[in-house]
Amino acid sequence: MKLFLLLFILQFPLLIFSQNNSTKEISEAEAKAAMGYFRGVQNMNTNNYDLKYHRLELNVDPTQAFISGKVTSHFEAKEDMNTMVFELVDNMTVSEVKQRGMSLPFTQNSNYEVVITLPQMQQQGVLDSLSISYSGNPISSGFGSYEVSTHNGDPILWTLSEPFGAKAWWPCKQDLIDKIDSVDFYITTPRFNPSNEEYVAVANGVEMGQTIQGNTKTTHYHHGYPIPAYLMAIAVTNYTVYSHTVDNNGSPFEIINYIYPEDLAYAQQRTPVTVDIMNIFADLFEPYPYANEKYGHAQMGWGGGMEHTTVSFMGSLGRGLIAHELGHQWFGDKVTCGSWQDVWLNEGFATYMEGLVVENLDGNASFKSWRQEKIYSTTYFPGGSVYIPAADTISVDRIFHSRLSYNKPSMVLHMLRKKMGDADFFQGATNYLNDPSLAFGYAKTEDLKRNMEEISGMNLTEFFNDWIFGQGYPSYTIRWNQQSAGSINIKVSQTQSHPSVSFFEAPVPIRLKGTQGETLDLVLNNTNNNQYFDRAVDFTVQSIQFDPEYDLISNYNTVVLGTPNYDYSNQVVLYPNPASDIVAIQKPKTLEIENVRIYNALGQLIDSQIFSETLDLSKFPTGTLFIQLKSSEGIINKTIVKE
Repeated sequence: MKLFLLLFILQFPLLIFSQNNSTKEISEAEAKAAMGYFRGVQNMNTNNYDLKYHRLELNVDPTQAFISGKVTSHFEAKEDMNTMVFELVDNMTVSEVKQRGMSLPFTQNSNYEVVITLPQMQQQGVLDSLSISYSGNPISSGFGSYEVSTHNGDPILWTLSEPFGAKAWWPCKQDLIDKIDSVDFYITTPRFNPSNEEYVAVANGVEMGQTIQGNTKTTHYHHGYPIPAYLMAIAVTNYTVYSHTVDNNGSPFEIINYIYPEDLAYAQQRTPVTVDIMNIFADLFEPYPYANEKYGHAQMGWGGGMEHTTVSFMGSLGRGLIAHELGHQWFGDKVTCGSWQDVWLNEGFATYMEGLVVENLDGNASFKSWRQEKIYSTTYFPGGSVYIPAADTISVDRIFHSRLSYNKPSMVLHMLRKKMGDADFFQGATNYLNDPSLAFGYAKTEDLKRNMEEISGMNLTEFFNDWIFGQGYPSYTIRWNQQSAGSINIKVSQTQSHPSVSFFEAPVPIRLKGTQGETLDLVLNNTNNNQYFDRAVDFTVQSIQFDPEYDLISNYNTVVLGTPNYDYSNQVVLYPNPASDIVAIQKPKTLEIENVRIYNALGQLIDSQIFSETLDLSKFPTGTLFIQLKSSEGIINKTIVKE
């Protein structure tokens, strides 16, 4: 979801179509639209049934902040039960609850609950249904949930329910535990607005038809995929409607745009890029998940956007916003965060997908600048974790924190991509989207980690502990010298901005620049503090640039030209090299070495021993071996070839 500015389109009808949308504005707007008025504590009283279907028969008028209707729900008992609870704010009045024509007793309470007594015990596994008739003026903090406003003098109504606002306008089950398998909307409105222009109603899914009765019109939409309550939405105004066609490998579908008439020409310049973005995401991940229905944009009255399934509500049409909300159709809508602690799975991916559009349409230089901005935002403050502490999930501002829920996780995903490689990263993300336990359902952070580990063969526990569950970021000091031709000695030291992480294990990219304009990019696998590296280089190094492509979250980094005296790495020599059996270790007398670890070419530890001045390699297979010496001056890494 994106930002909802406090400016009406009525006041600024064209300025809202800015090309770029800052993540800070996006997240602030989402927080406002999320209605901090509502409590975010999970309602355990709705856990005894599984929703299968909703039919929402709604009567609305964009000139009035009022709704009435009937919601019919099909559900299966998860346990024997004789009462059930729906969530609805207490200033909405339920007039009747019926089951097969019989009125059922119910109560409404100050905990925003409709408590219904069933006529008899419903056995576990039994499917049943009931209908709730209700009406009232939906609660709104002035920033979302259910809004009635105007654009260019014309009435408009729209809803925004993330994360806790659905119960403001219809009786629902809004916790992240149960998606509704399918939904029908029957939206009854006046046929014309006060200017005698026809109203157009928008909702999730496919428009099935319209019924005219006198001065009213009922528009029917059907959505046939599982959907959580917060992603269900309606909007009504005098929209002008036009579409773009996505080829979708020979199975075309429409991107339908619902636009204010006064903004039509400008919108038609902006929305065609959606097809290009759709194709980028389909190529990188998988085809659009809802191609059997539609994708669309419906203009609304706040800046920013909201990724309602199959139709994003848009306050502006900048390319970044289009990419962000479209990206959510995969990450957030098809696979939805399983708790608000894991909201980064929605927002981090959608933000990174903005970056992927920059990479694919504008090139690496622009993508590099995009990454630089995300790193700057991430390191502006020293603390805060991507994963939201449970106590903070009642804070809408914390859920939609621009630095922690959007920018930092987007760069964490980029770092994971660099760590895994493009092929494994994108395949792992696609596997996550198609995981049978997650597809069109809910996911937690561990589910993404599991899918990424399975495709890459890597153990990512340390990575997720540091970058998702831990707080802060590293700062580096790079010391180097080149005592002899053909090699360079580098020492990597790290400090952490927050004590929750003792050390960030990370690949450290550096760029060597030569006196004659030569360059060499290296990636140092930094696993310990004060770690030494000895690398081959066939030119005289003039300077070193730290993380030249902005691939690593870090700040306050320094590069220092060292002196020969400090560099024990260069003074530790293993010979002969190559060797078939016994290797001698030559070191300065003042250097103490505690132990020696030997790794194979796959990075697997194959031996560990107390230091001695010789190593016996005869028992190891031929090939490259990596020797790690733990010394009084830090870790020293050497490479030897076993013949």
